[in-house]
Amino acid sequence: MTKLSVNINKIATLRNARGGDFPNLLQFARDIELFGANGITVHPRPDERHIKYSDVYELSQTVKTEFNIEGNPNKKFIDLVLNVKPTQVTLVPDAEDAITSNKGWDTKNNLDFLKDIISEFKIKGIRTSVFIDPLTEMVEYAKLTGANRVELYTENYASVFLKDKTNAISSYILAAKKANELSIGVNAGHDLNLENLKFFNQNIPELLEVSIGHALITESLYHGLKETIKMYVDRLN
Repeated sequence: MTKLSVNINKIATLRNARGGDFPNLLQFARDIELFGANGITVHPRPDERHIKYSDVYELSQTVKTEFNIEGNPNKKFIDLVLNVKPTQVTLVPDAEDAITSNKGWDTKNNLDFLKDIISEFKIKGIRTSVFIDPLTEMVEYAKLTGANRVELYTENYASVFLKDKTNAISSYILAAKKANELSIGVNAGHDLNLENLKFFNQNIPELLEVSIGHALITESLYHGLKETIKMYVDRLN
């Protein structure tokens, strides 16, 4: 079974829009786990416009399933991860002013940089994942960084899916097969939703985990959070 990790950034965005503590992020994390998700993902950014660094520390004491922290590995982020010791850290090459993640790492040109950071996390027993575009070369160099997994950036798949799903997924299949050959785990995320997830899951070999936030929270406005998580879990089975 492919695991579902729910990104709760959008819950924090809603809370921050009015200040205070409503909706309560910790309660949402507990409920998401109770409703069947296999993990919680957060992506703190330097401006803390949604997830705050203090949230991450509080969630680390609350999350009972897998806890995944995503972000660009600047010093503040690295210190956060080393202190919290989550189940997994996912390294994403976000610019500070990025609205959302918009590209994967060039693992070839950033090989030494990533290798040094990943070695720090692995010493602490933290599983590491590198966010990449679906290119076999990027998978090969991700393996050389020492990462445990890659996370395939799926925006292009999602944008092409309705027009030509076979073409949309072809590069992802090749990248996943290369990862399988190199014994590096495969995660995926970005713009996956109830419409395109099942096809992706059925065609990507040995897909371990998907991280989904924006679509899942949006769809829960229509279906309710509990039912939406159930629908996602069903598509992953």
